[in-house]
Formats: sequence, C-alpha cells, structure tokens
Amino acid sequence: MRRSGLCVGCGACGAVAPDSYGQLAPLSEADVAAICPFSPQAPDEDELSARRFPQAPRRDASIGRFEAAYVGHVAEDDFRSRGSSGGLASWFAAELLRLGLVDGVAHVAPRPTPPLFGYRISRTVEQVKAGAKSRYHPVALGPALQEIRQTPGRYAIVGVPCFIKALCLLRRRDPLLRARVAFTLGLFCGHMKSAHFGECLAWQIGVPPADLTAIDYRAKDVRRPANWYRVRAEDVEGGTREGDWMHLAGGDWGAGSFQNPACDFCDDVVAETADVSFGDAWIEPYASDGRGTNVVVIRAPGLHALVQAALAQGRLRLDEVDADLVARTQAAGLRQRREGLAYRLALYGRRGPVSPRKRVCPSTRLPLRRKLIYRARRRIARDSARVYGLARKLGALRIYLLWARGSYALYEALVYERGWLGAVVARLASIRRPRE
Repeated sequence: MRRSGLCVGCGACGAVAPDSYGQLAPLSEADVAAICPFSPQAPDEDELSARRFPQAPRRDASIGRFEAAYVGHVAEDDFRSRGSSGGLASWFAAELLRLGLVDGVAHVAPRPTPPLFGYRISRTVEQVKAGAKSRYHPVALGPALQEIRQTPGRYAIVGVPCFIKALCLLRRRDPLLRARVAFTLGLFCGHMKSAHFGECLAWQIGVPPADLTAIDYRAKDVRRPANWYRVRAEDVEGGTREGDWMHLAGGDWGAGSFQNPACDFCDDVVAETADVSFGDAWIEPYASDGRGTNVVVIRAPGLHALVQAALAQGRLRLDEVDADLVARTQAAGLRQRREGLAYRLALYGRRGPVSPRKRVCPSTRLPLRRKLIYRARRRIARDSARVYGLARKLGALRIYLLWARGSYALYEALVYERGWLGAVVARLASIRRPRE
C-alpha cells in the first residue's frame, strides 16, 4: 500500500509505474484494502489456504497446507537445461497446455524493449520454454490480467507469493477471473529486487545502464555448484559480459541490497496460497549439482495426480520428502521471514498509518547479534537504493562501490565473523556463530 510503503507493484489494484528507485508503485489506490496482499483488512495466508485446500491432508507452520512435497528434476526434453533449477516450473506450465487443461500461461519473460522483463501469456510449449529461468526484476501482473479478461479461455498464472495472494484476493471479488484462472503456480521467494539490482550487477562487469539490453541472472554451468550464481549481460552492440555474483557488490542475496521495502513485512516464503509451488533445493547434495534441483510443494489434488502419472512414465525424477526437508532448503529465508519479521514488527510495524497483519507476533527476544544482523539488512536494503540512485544519476559507479564495500564489511563481520571487525564482533558479543 503506497502510503505505508508496503507495495510490491503487483498491479492487482490498478496500474503501476516505476519510481526513482527502480521499484513499481501504484498510480491509484482503488480497492487496495481488499486486494493488496499487505492490507491489514485482507485475510492472511492461513485463512486463504484453508478455503482453497480444505481437504489437504498435511499442514506445517513453515510451508502451509499441502498434498505432497518432492525434490528432484525433469527427466524429459530440455526443461532442466533451459531452466535456472530443475525445470519443474516450466514443465508444469507446459504440461497444463499439453493436456488441454489451460489455453494460456501467464508468466514473466524477457522483452525486446525496456523494461527488460514483463508478464506475457504463452499459448505453446515452446513459448513457455522461451520464458524459462528466474527474473529478479520488478514486473506487474496487471497487463496479463487485462488480456485474460478480454480473451475467453482457461489460464494458469505463475508468480511469487505476494502476487499469488493478491490474485486469490482479486478472484474472490471478480467472478470473471475466478472462472478463467484455473491454476496458480507459485515461486519460492527470498525477497523482490528493484530494476537497479540487475543494472548494478551488469555495470560492475562492464555493461553500463544505458547500454544494457538483456540480462541472464543465473547463467547455467553444469560444472559449477548450482548456488554459485553467475550473471550474463548483453550490451547494445550484441557483446556479452559475465561475472560471479559472489565477486560483485550487492551479490550476497541475504544482505538485502535493492530489496523491495514491503518484503520486510512478508511471512510467506513458499507461496502457501498457490496450487503448486517451486523452489531451489538449497541443501546438500542438491546444491552442489550444477544441473539444478527443484523442491516442489503440491496443494491441489489434481496436480498431484498429474505428477504421479508423469513419475510412472519416467518423465520426472522426484523423491517424496516431508515438510521438514522443504523447510531446511529455505532455512535462511524462513528465519528472515519469521524470526526477523517478529523483530521488525516490534521495531517498525506499528509506525505509520497502516499496521500490517501478520502470523507472527512482535518480539524483541533475540540475541544482540541477531538483532544487529536484522538491522544491518534493513539499512542495506534502504541505503542501497539511495546510494545507487545517486551513482546512477552522476554516472559514477565508484560512489556505490565505496558505500557497498563499507556496508558489506560490517554485514560480513556480523554474520560470518570475517575480517578484523568480525573478530571484534565475536569477542564482544560472546555468542555462537549465527546459522546463516
């Protein structure tokens, strides 16, 4: 919601436009209270999933209601090689089209003109494949919803947790969307980034913002561990540059550079209101497999039957797992969205005109070092947008790099006990190394 800073730019409440920080903001606030995923008047994820999946046999505090959970990858065609992970999100979308269960799939794909990414509706398997891979870029769902309203048919929509929740709220009020949106496919989410995130990575590897024409946030190399992210950027002359996230300022995801402010008040990591949701299996032995491995949580019985049929045909390679394994693959994100959220609610949640409604209670009962980590992340998220904005305006990347090195040195000291400052932190805090 714009007046409180809690907006992810999903566009469910109306048109959105980029702001000066590379985020999307609403142009109006019509029906925000009933549709916005961060509205204090809207039902929470527990209430929505209870209505959508009342017969789900399993329920877990970390991942919600579900039929079954699996870890693995697609065994047929080139879904796995073309995706960022195990290829399951694209496979599900393509399978729904192949079986005639939907006429189109709304998902994020590259665009030939700025902005670099946006929602589109794919109506063939090849179009779905062309939109594979993760896009850490702000997009709006509104244009796809408009096309769905204008063109009869049945549709699947792919989105991050807050987008899927907004869609659930919108479908309750809009009978046309309720009839036409047949399936929702959720993506696990650590937080959303601004458009400046990709720009900044590309600039550091030699492609300045004005020359950036395409970016692959997770260029795949099967010889390297899956969690060694590598960015590939293309310039106006068709040249490409590559670089590892780990060597670039802002490349440590957990530090929160360029994070959308609303993400500080989200408690859904695994898209609990989606019919099925997908993430990366960030535990061993899966994280070291450069080919990519998915974890998938299925909530709709019909989609579970679809998976079981594909397993019997050898088209998927999946092992059934429990909720605990799913949670362990997302352990850092869940700490940030539960333990960290409780602390942020205690500090910031009651300020301003809107108090977000969350499933965790405000609390400051944390070790000092954990408190400092959460404060550091919040400051990095806020100041990265401001400092990069100045650097971009002046055409001087070094301004951002100088700030980023200092800020990240403090963050590394708090989280990893790195450097001389880390040794000081460890001695002063006299607490165990955090689980990061």
